[in-house]
Amino acid sequence: MKAKNRMHNIIYHVLVFLFGLVMIYPLLWMIFSSFKPTNTIFATAATLLPENWTAANYATGWKGFANVPFGRFFANSLFISTIATIGTVFSSVLVAYGFSRCKFPGKKLLFSAMLITMMLPAQVLMIPQYLWYNQLGWVGSYLPLIVPYFFAIQGFFVYLMNNFIDGIPRDLDEAARIDGCSFYGIFARVILPLVVPAMITATIFSFIWRWDDFLGALLYVKNSAQYPACLALKLFCDPGSSSDYGAMFAMATLSILPVVIIFISLQKYLVDGIATSGLKG
Repeated sequence: MKAKNRMHNIIYHVLVFLFGLVMIYPLLWMIFSSFKPTNTIFATAATLLPENWTAANYATGWKGFANVPFGRFFANSLFISTIATIGTVFSSVLVAYGFSRCKFPGKKLLFSAMLITMMLPAQVLMIPQYLWYNQLGWVGSYLPLIVPYFFAIQGFFVYLMNNFIDGIPRDLDEAARIDGCSFYGIFARVILPLVVPAMITATIFSFIWRWDDFLGALLYVKNSAQYPACLALKLFCDPGSSSDYGAMFAMATLSILPVVIIFISLQKYLVDGIATSGLKG
């Protein structure tokens, strides 16, 4: 029986390893291709490791375009992602606190409407939002990519934090109220410190989604010097002439590093936030 179980474990781990390898192979191919000379990338596409290693693609890609270094695009992405994430997290926790602890007419209706927005494809809202932002004069700036997130427009995070707050005993609220805390005092002194794991989980997801928001930047950012990194990568591809795929792969490899670092650094809090928020099933 032990030998049989051991064989099952071996087969299981081998299959999982092979499946994982298939899943990450395109990423590995991109990373290793960034160290190949541009003119040999597709000629040697069948081989993963470069025959002649070179770091010239990183130097070329970092120079950027039109005297704008690629570091500027990284700074743009960091600015948009950071500010939008701060707005998303704090607005979502406020709305979630209201849904969890407040009683008001139409509460269930509003909560249902919030859940429905989670099922609504973003493409359905694309044209109305663009027309609205254009009337406000926001097109061509970062405002459409930042300001809306200060109004808890992402229902997933509200739902995440609402479940987390529902798990906090209301006895703590009553004890704080007896000690003289107001409604806002209870939120700041009791709820907010306890909801930190869910906030960190929301921070990770929000930052990753904003960092990778290619379509939003494509719609609203017009000046190439204001491009975030995800949009600036397309400048390496020129359908009318030659494309520098080596530099593009090099900068794409660098562009995933912040997300990977954040995910690895906060992985423990990510697991805790999901496990204790009611999303574990």
